[in-house]
Amino acid sequence: MGTRWLGRTIGVVIALAAFGGAALLWFAVAADDPTIGDAPTQGFVFGIWRVFYDTQAPAPRVLLAAVALAILISAGIALLERSASDKSRRSANQLVNPLAPKVVMARTRGVFAGPVTVTILIPAHNEQASLPVTLASLAAQSHRPERIIVVADNCTDSTVAIAREHGVEVIESQGNTGKKAGALNQALDYLLPGQGDNDIIMVMDADTSLDDGFLEAAVSRFTYDRALMAVGGLFYGEEGHGILGQLQRNEYVRYSREIARRRGRVFVLTGTASLFRPAALRAVADNRGVTIPGMNGDVYDTAALTEDNELTIAIKSLGGLMTSPAQCTVVTELMPTFTTLWRQRLRWQRGALENIGAYGLTPATFRYWAQQLGISYSVIALSAFILLMLVTMLAVDAWVWFPFWLGLGLVFVVERVVSVWKGGWRARLLAAALLPETIFDMYLNIVYVKGVIDITVGRKAAWHHVTPVGASEQAAR
Repeated sequence: MGTRWLGRTIGVVIALAAFGGAALLWFAVAADDPTIGDAPTQGFVFGIWRVFYDTQAPAPRVLLAAVALAILISAGIALLERSASDKSRRSANQLVNPLAPKVVMARTRGVFAGPVTVTILIPAHNEQASLPVTLASLAAQSHRPERIIVVADNCTDSTVAIAREHGVEVIESQGNTGKKAGALNQALDYLLPGQGDNDIIMVMDADTSLDDGFLEAAVSRFTYDRALMAVGGLFYGEEGHGILGQLQRNEYVRYSREIARRRGRVFVLTGTASLFRPAALRAVADNRGVTIPGMNGDVYDTAALTEDNELTIAIKSLGGLMTSPAQCTVVTELMPTFTTLWRQRLRWQRGALENIGAYGLTPATFRYWAQQLGISYSVIALSAFILLMLVTMLAVDAWVWFPFWLGLGLVFVVERVVSVWKGGWRARLLAAALLPETIFDMYLNIVYVKGVIDITVGRKAAWHHVTPVGASEQAAR
């Protein structure tokens, strides 16, 4: 593929680019000739050392330059993303973009593939506690699925028995060592040959509950747009788990808000609940090892830590059209402890880096590279901000109020509150407090840095299964 060298250097590439951008900004600001304000009194920590900091607001031209640069970068990324999407939509190259709308529409013109049906695959590894809730949410859908298949992967509990008690089909994996991706590949090998163009396949986690109307909205999209290859869900966190749970819920609310503002343009076809046309999954399997990474014949890349993110990039790379409608919402599990959260996010962050390293810099992956650069730069910016705050607090004997920075901070707080408004009063209160979310962001930054280090030194990644505590307690009751 010509991108294998990126496998272990992807973290270094991203980090160096972010540090380079930070250095350029530093030099640009340092080149200004600021007005010297009142020198702070020496504090007890630094003794004879002098601590320099500007007591005045930045010069207007510095502020304008910073705002202009931010707008330029944001607009540039948006325009490049839109350009890549438009080229994919217009492409008629069946070899490079077999899932491009123009190709799909030409292939299916005048062909009636029958009404849209939904077959649901639920990969499950020891999910006896959460599976009944998941199946109940499917039974309550206004559009009932035609088939439900639980893909039991190396289960040692009552998952299989519970599935059969609920009257759904069960496929038990055989000799699978590829975790969730491997189990799904086995199920799809069995299922895909008999699926027509409108026989949609949905993959959802065993710890996920669909909100009412999810399937109805998704089926409507597939019915009226035969070029649509995939529909992803917008996920929200379950209740509970104290302040850590609320921090995660706030994070998910902001993500869903961002997707809504992008009018459904997808970052990731979430593994919690996503639907696919069989043609998309077949095209991915056929092109593995040819134009996209992976083993030929596999739908899911078993080498990927984040198989849902990788499959999203695969379908986009083949020109596929996808969306996440506002009506397609799901409730998913949250990590109950910082230890389980660490494992989950480390897998997510490292998996995202490995995926773009495997694909390289292409029109389909450009946005993902930009996201990783943004995350890396935010790690630098937030760390530097907190460090400077601590230095300033330790360097002066009296608290000093700066109207400019207070006003800037107030704008930041308002943005944090507004962005989680849909999450309710607890979400707004936590966002307004600011400090808990700042600490949470620093925690996630540390996870990101750990992922970069691990991938750079070649440490073996692990896939951890988390037993949902809330679901277990509910089953016990």
